[in-house]
Amino acid sequence: MKKYHYLSLIILAVFVSSFIIDKKESIPQKGSDTNYLNKPKVIRLDADAAIINSESAEIVNDARLSSKKGITLKPGVTTAIDGERTGSDLVFNVNLPAGRYVMSTFAVTDSEGAGQMKKATTKFESLYIRIQIDDLRPTKRVVSVPWDRPRQETGMFDFNGSTQKLRIWLPRGVRLEYVELSNYVAPKVPESANNYKPEIIPPATHPRLCINRQSLPKVKARLEMGENLAIWKEVKKSALTPFVFQFNPDKEMSYDAKLERAAETKAFYYLMTGDKKIGKEAIQLMTNYLSLVEFGNLLDITREIGRAIYTASEVYDWCYDLLTTDERKILYDNMMRLSENMEIGWPPFKQSIVTGHGNEAQVNRDLLSMSIAIYNENTLPYQYCSYRILEELVPLRSWQYQSPRHNQGLNYASYRMTWELYAAMLFYRMTGRPVFDENIKNVSKHFLYMRLPDGEMLRDGDGVDGPLTENYYWSRPQIMFMFYTYANDPIIKAEFEHQGGISENPVLFLLLNDPELKAQPGMESLPLTEDFGPILGSMVARTGWHMGLNSNDVVAEIKGGGYHFGNHQHSDAGAIQIYYRGYQVADLGLYGFYGTPYDFNFNKRSVSHSMMLVRDPEEKFGSTESNDGGTRFNQRSPETPKEAQTDPWFNNGKVVSADFGPSKLKPSFSYFSVDLTAAYSSKLKSYNREFCFLNLNREDIPAAIILSDNMTSANPEFKKYWQINTHKMPEITGNRIVLRNEMKGLVGKTHVEMLLPSLKECNTEVLSGTESHSSFGFKYDIPSKFLEKNFPEVNGHRIMISPKATNNQDRFLTVFQLTAGDTKPLPVTHYETKVSYVILLGDRVVSLSKSNDLIDTSYTVKIPVKGKCQVVLTGMKPHKWNVTSKDGKKLFTADVLEGKNTIYFEANIGEYVISPL
Repeated sequence: MKKYHYLSLIILAVFVSSFIIDKKESIPQKGSDTNYLNKPKVIRLDADAAIINSESAEIVNDARLSSKKGITLKPGVTTAIDGERTGSDLVFNVNLPAGRYVMSTFAVTDSEGAGQMKKATTKFESLYIRIQIDDLRPTKRVVSVPWDRPRQETGMFDFNGSTQKLRIWLPRGVRLEYVELSNYVAPKVPESANNYKPEIIPPATHPRLCINRQSLPKVKARLEMGENLAIWKEVKKSALTPFVFQFNPDKEMSYDAKLERAAETKAFYYLMTGDKKIGKEAIQLMTNYLSLVEFGNLLDITREIGRAIYTASEVYDWCYDLLTTDERKILYDNMMRLSENMEIGWPPFKQSIVTGHGNEAQVNRDLLSMSIAIYNENTLPYQYCSYRILEELVPLRSWQYQSPRHNQGLNYASYRMTWELYAAMLFYRMTGRPVFDENIKNVSKHFLYMRLPDGEMLRDGDGVDGPLTENYYWSRPQIMFMFYTYANDPIIKAEFEHQGGISENPVLFLLLNDPELKAQPGMESLPLTEDFGPILGSMVARTGWHMGLNSNDVVAEIKGGGYHFGNHQHSDAGAIQIYYRGYQVADLGLYGFYGTPYDFNFNKRSVSHSMMLVRDPEEKFGSTESNDGGTRFNQRSPETPKEAQTDPWFNNGKVVSADFGPSKLKPSFSYFSVDLTAAYSSKLKSYNREFCFLNLNREDIPAAIILSDNMTSANPEFKKYWQINTHKMPEITGNRIVLRNEMKGLVGKTHVEMLLPSLKECNTEVLSGTESHSSFGFKYDIPSKFLEKNFPEVNGHRIMISPKATNNQDRFLTVFQLTAGDTKPLPVTHYETKVSYVILLGDRVVSLSKSNDLIDTSYTVKIPVKGKCQVVLTGMKPHKWNVTSKDGKKLFTADVLEGKNTIYFEANIGEYVISPL
């Protein structure tokens, strides 16, 4: 991450939540949370039922509120949420049966508050109220957030059964309509989890977290080896330094990451050395801290809560033999208390564990660590956590990771998958048994193949860094660290070191790093093309692994086929991206806040990607207002492989063919064909997109791409749009579109030639500037935080080409040539055989099937140019084929494989008959 050069798994939650995840994501699940929760009774306290402090607050009319009334501070009255004013702004007299209650507020902003929220760029700029029940310690809670969500869950509070005063201090800029109180109901435990008996259980002895009795000597031995030695010296120095912890029991204490790190470091030092004095310091820090800390309701605060639970678990486990009965009880009771405040709840069944916030550290690290640490005292927490991971997460990931990429996009994958690897590591280091399929190790390819020469990554899902600077390098060292330590991978270790190396969490580094594993810099041992398989269909092809702003390499991607898993995955089946000295064909969406009109109508939608749009005027895309003509809009996620495979809602098309060669390390062609019919609604009867990347092995014209779209709509009046997006204003002349970008003064161009239909037969429109982030009449404002930083997407361009004639079936056949500077593109010719289109470009000949069916009959390919040509025949039915000359002389027999469907050969001028055996 830009702000840090090193891995910090302890403070990662704070950073990512403020930088990437600025809005609470809502992931509709099948059946919603009613699968897990009993509905609580709700008590509403309206504004007009409050006792108003007439010196500071007043009731005002507001038509936006259901009661038309809200409480706000009077003009000129200052905010007093930090205790500046003794008297509260309003008081509710509350009489409830004794018990725990969930409090929520409903408030809107006035012009002053709206102005503050519009300028906000992170969750930390939310507006807060101050709450006090009777004379108990007051607390600050969020009442309004930058993405305009009036209802906020304030937190859990205990009431004693008598009449109590609920005092509230307001901030400027909000109008509070009501407070709601509902009796707390714990998440319902599924019957299968109640009866679950895990096969893998913690050992009887401590330690258990990331280390056990058997591995302890090895970790100790590594402390003074290689790169570990310097880190161990730092840990020793830190552990032996006293940590001053002062507190006021009458004042709320916020979470303290430095204190948690100090406790972790001291506990680890005790584990390594047996120094009881330092071990007892770790215990005292955590027992005092957990007894006082208050986390509030800041967005994603569950991450900070979880980190505290995790650190307490380490102290509990590593210092177990030093704990007194009272200390053990304090840590145990407070960890269980904090567990109730996690988003996933306790028992941990309030959220899905496969997608969303429930797939992060909550169970995979925090609650699992707690359950392992306290297993001797209570086996039930481990029963629940191991059930969720071993019976729900592991089976789904074993199936999903047949495609070595993460469905939530790079930024969210770099965060969420860190915790899956953490769970994998916890089980493995506890017992020596791997619980995840071995294919989890291959997902590191996602982070290698998406890398661009300039240091950026191909766009994928939500989250975008940049804008690009000369020294920029997309960096997520935490996921690289977890990958290389779990998979023992020297290439990934080199990438970790390139991204910053030594961790800001030295304890984790010393626990997991093997100094005898030597980093292997460079990607040259990896194939230039990666086929990502059937679950998340996609292919990335490149001309080389040369990194730097002066690189001449081309990188291209096509997506589509497999399944859609909702949440941060975009509606981008069939989308292409092309990089050459900067983005040539690009995505235009920018992720700011989750679920805003811009996010749901543009950023996550097909219209912001380079792909086909088909507009049925009556089509609806969930709750979005616009109709962009793209693929279906899914925000649900399947919980099991069976659900994904049997529910058509998740069908994102089917990969028909994927092949590259003839060299598997440096292929000259890379071919991908996908049936995308299912990704769209019933407005389409059929749709196939084919992508053939040609590595031309030239400096002046390094690559070419042939793109074919064969689409049949259910109604000829449904308008079809062939769309590509770019950063610079395109030039359109004759039958050609020229895209351009440049990097460090080196200009790269993309010459786009429409073979079918010609541009004369189409209406061509270029939407630029603010029009580029519109959707057929609906305009959306880009999040303000991107406007000041010169992101190229802010003023991008969308090229939309639509046939003038109305047809059910349309065929688009396009050639992209990437050229250096003012280099003229190669001449392109094409002709038809009885079953295919044949494209000729330089010394390359490519045949594509005319229909969506695989070719299963004889046809003739003519090569009219002199010299040896490389011939690629695609869309071939799998069996044996004869290739003969015109005079009937057999040249060779090709065995076409299922799922590859290609024939490659080299030939001179002449006619060649391709016939099945």
